[in-house]
Formats: sequence, structure tokens, C-alpha cells
Amino acid sequence: MNILGISAFYHDSAACLIQDGRIVAAAQEERFTRNKHDASFPENAVKYCLEHSGLSIDEMDAIAFYDKPFLKFERLLETYLSFAPKGVRSFVTAIPVWLKEKMFLKKLIYDSLKEIEEYDKEDVTLLFPEHHLSHAASAFYPSKFDEAAILTIDGVGEWATASICHGKGNEIKILRELKFPHSLGLLYSAFTYYLGFKVNSGEYKLMGLAPYGNPESELIQDYITKIKSELVDIRADGSIWLNQKYFDYATGLRMVKDKKWEELFGFPRREDEAELEQHEADLALAIQMVTEEIVILMAKGAKKLTGANAICLAGGVALNCVANGKLQNEGIFDEVYIQPAAGDAGGAVGAALAAQYIYFKDERVPETPDSMHGAYLGPDYHKIDVERSLRKFKPVFNEISGSELYKKAAEILDNGNVVGWFNGRMEFGPRALGGRSIIADPRRVDMQKKLNLKIKYRESFRPFAPSVLAEHAADYFELDSDSPYMLLVQSIKEDLKKQVPKDYNQLPLREKLAVQRSDYPAITHIDFSARIQTVHKETNPEYWNLIDAFRQRTGCAMVVNTSFNVRGEPIVCTPEDAYRCFMNTEMDYLVIGEYVFAKEDQPEWTDKIEFDKD
Repeated sequence: MNILGISAFYHDSAACLIQDGRIVAAAQEERFTRNKHDASFPENAVKYCLEHSGLSIDEMDAIAFYDKPFLKFERLLETYLSFAPKGVRSFVTAIPVWLKEKMFLKKLIYDSLKEIEEYDKEDVTLLFPEHHLSHAASAFYPSKFDEAAILTIDGVGEWATASICHGKGNEIKILRELKFPHSLGLLYSAFTYYLGFKVNSGEYKLMGLAPYGNPESELIQDYITKIKSELVDIRADGSIWLNQKYFDYATGLRMVKDKKWEELFGFPRREDEAELEQHEADLALAIQMVTEEIVILMAKGAKKLTGANAICLAGGVALNCVANGKLQNEGIFDEVYIQPAAGDAGGAVGAALAAQYIYFKDERVPETPDSMHGAYLGPDYHKIDVERSLRKFKPVFNEISGSELYKKAAEILDNGNVVGWFNGRMEFGPRALGGRSIIADPRRVDMQKKLNLKIKYRESFRPFAPSVLAEHAADYFELDSDSPYMLLVQSIKEDLKKQVPKDYNQLPLREKLAVQRSDYPAITHIDFSARIQTVHKETNPEYWNLIDAFRQRTGCAMVVNTSFNVRGEPIVCTPEDAYRCFMNTEMDYLVIGEYVFAKEDQPEWTDKIEFDKD
């Protein structure tokens, strides 16, 4: 059975193809168009899935879209009516778009598919599972569990903003839902907006900023008190009620009412790119702590409702790896599984799997460790593809194969160089996992600053993640499970921590960043934590071999890993994308398959570009 899953028209559109329940291909549209968070119909991603599988649209048993547009339209109308006469400007802006595109979504899908290839419309079965059911399916069905609680949390789907489900065999039962406008995802996004970051893409910046808050400051508790007393009422089961007099997202064109928030917190909304101040970091920490509290309460509610020993997470809030780590440490469940593409892109996977197991009622046989195959589900490129696409640049390279390649890469890293690593299939989801990564030596004191300012062109406070051999993860981190998708934050081991000044928590942001916190400063965040990726030989032998060669050379079984892109651009997809990024940054080396490119050997590069803000 062949099923195509599609998510589109909000942000992070994507396509996924499954065959008899096996995920064979998945990719986000942004990787092909180079338009970050591309929301358009995923024409290129669909083409890739079809080409990879050798199938045509006529051979699809079903095409599943990740939500129900009519329910969304119902929510839009009811919201405007309930808030009337407020929101007229927003209503006038939104309704024509809905009437033109969303109300006639079935026709739009049919027409968009026709742009890809001719097919018999009468033979195409279109299915529309609900948004949070797609999220739930994306988490439970790929997991190794026959039974699990499922917790989905995001901004909003049709009406639901969070759900608790019970998965068993091939069935998913929705047990409880939180409804719009009350939303943990929208609450977190409101703070993302207020602290000067972009909604739907800057939430991870807010999470990265939070540890710069001073945990010893009375201001943190004051902020938490104000959040709980004025903005959000938190119930014992994790459900929440948001005070809409402070928010503008229901009917307005902004997330919050700026003046009311300024009166509440004592400072105005931070302007984009403005220098960060301590009180802003303190507020980031406050909302992060509140978010963690709510997630843990929701998980306890899921445990009580299902009695399951494992939990699966999806939805945009499941990308909050700090909250995930806190949830894991609570021990509410024996095991935690998180869909690597937890946001809307993963809805394409969930929609296809929901069709397979709920609509067609096929038998499900869970795979160990999961059926996402390390999330390496995107395109790969072979030697002839690399040579053909890069020929026009007249690059200079050395071809090195087998174990010598890994030894050479380890030597390059050991000498303090930054390497673009392009190998195998592209990752699906927001994290680079060793297929399209920029890597470096985690032992170097200056590496975080170098990567942020000279390679990524982004804010200096942003942390970097370690890719560590799964067999050695416990040598470095307080981690008692695998973390293959870089979705868990845990502390580094106590014996690796450096002594910090007594006034460490009172230091200004930039001075705190300059303090060496561990033997591996490039991957140790200022609160002694790290966002960990455990690397497994079974899913990515090339990346594992590279890190193992670095271990044999240096004794260090991990590397710094950040996504192969610069600020404002999606992760690279093709060899040409990789070479352009390499030449437009101060990266030292590029490795594409068995080809090694040294920056100093390349022809003069005149195609310099200014990278956009993300």
C-alpha cells in the first residue's frame, strides 16, 4: 500500500511517502526552494518522494492532508464572532485568503498535483485527519511501543491546542483536548514575540536565551508570579486558561498587547536585533520554567488517563528539548519518545500513517528502535551528481575513500578547523544529525564564538550541540537513554565541570559567556547543560566512523554539531547548496562524500551574498 502525506499552507510544508507502513521518504519544501519555513504546496518535496520510490500519483492508495481546513475556518469565524466588534482589520485581512485558498483546499491539492504529473483524479482518495491526530500518529506509530500515552502540544490546529491520546496497536484514541484560544504553544510564542524574536522560528532562540537568566534573582520569581496571576491560570491536570485581555492573536495582527505587557513586566517589547539585557534573559527563564511546569502536569495527566509506561510527544512544543529533559528526569514514564520532526512538517508523516492504520486499519508491527530510520529520509547524492553540479565552480578537491577519509577529517578537526560535513541522505526535521552538519572540535575555548560569528552569522549567545558516540554518551552526560534526534537536554557530568566565579550568576550576559564552564566549552551551555545527539552506527555509519576516528586520535568521542546553513537560510540540500554555503562563510573545509575541499585551495569566489535574518 502506497500513501502520500502532505502538510502545507501554514509553515514548514512537507511531504512523506510510506509503503506498507514503512516510511521511505520525507522532506520539507524549504530545502528545495531555499525559502525558510516555506508554507507553499510542497511540490518539490512531493516530486522527490515520488522519484525516490519510483511511484506515480496514480499508484497512491491515498493522499492524506494533515488537518481539516473546514474546521479551521469554523474556528476562525466563531472566534471573530465571539470577540466582535474587535478584530475587524484582522478579519478583513484573513477572510479573502481563506475563501480563495483554504475553503477550496481539495481543488488546490488536485490542481497542485496536476502540476507535478498527469493522473486520474477519480482514482485519488483524499483524506483529511485532524491536525492533532496527525501529530499523535507521527509520534506513536513510528515508536517502538505497542502501547503508549501520546501528548501533543502546539500553537493551534483546528480547535485543539493540545491533546492527550492513548495509542495501542494500530489504534489511537483521543482522550482529552485543550481548545483555542488557550494554548501553551501560543503562550510561549507570545514571549518569543515580546522578547524580540520571530514567531514560529524564534522559539528555540528563547529557549537558548533562558539559561542566561539569573536563577538566584528575585526578579525571576516576581516574573513567574505575574505570569501565573495575570496571564495564565494553570490547573492541576495541566490544562490552562489564558487571559485574553493581554493577548492579541485571536483577532488581531500581533501576538500580545504591547502596552499591557510593558505595564505588567516593567519594560517595553525588545526590538529585533537590539542588544539583549539581563531582565529579558530573566523573563525568558521565567516562561521556560512555567512551560516546563505545564508540560510535566500534562504528562502526569496523560499517565493518569492511560496508565501507560511510555509516552510519545509531538507538536511544536515537543521541540523544547529543555522541557523534554525535565520530563524525562521526572520519571513519570519509563520511556519517552519524541517525533524528530515534531512541528508541522511531521504532520505529513502522521497524516500518512493515520491513513495506513486508522483509515485502512492495517496491522502495525512496531520497529526497534523506531521506524524513522534516524530521520535520514531526504535526498542523497552520488559521485556523478556531485561532480556534475559543482563542475561550473571549477573546485579543487582531493578524493579520499574508506577509513583514510575519516582519519583525514579527524586530523582536520583536531587542528581546530571547522568542517562542512555532507554525507548520505538529508535529515527530515529541524535538526542536522550528521547528514548535513557543520562540525568542529568541542574542546576549543574559542569554538562557540567562531561558529556563531564567522560561520553561522548569528547571535553570540546561541549554544551548540554535541554529537557523541552512543556507546560513550554516559562518559560525558547525565543521560540514561539514547537521544538520536537531539531532542533532550541534560547536564554534563560533574567531574567535567570547571570551577566558576562565585558571582557567576550575577555576571552580565557577555561576561558569563566568556567563562570556561567545562573541559568541552564549545558544547557546554552556561547552565552546564547540552542538547545531546547520540550517534548510532546502525543508522549513520559514516558519521559514527568519523567521530570514532576523532576519538581514536584525541580521546574525545564527540564533535560539535550545528546545522549546515547560515542564519536565515534552510539547511543545505544539494552539493551546490553546500559549496555555496562553504564559500560564503569562513568554514575551513568541506567534505561531500569522498571529496575533501580546502578553502585555501578554491578559486576566487565572487558570488558573495548577504544572508537574511531568520
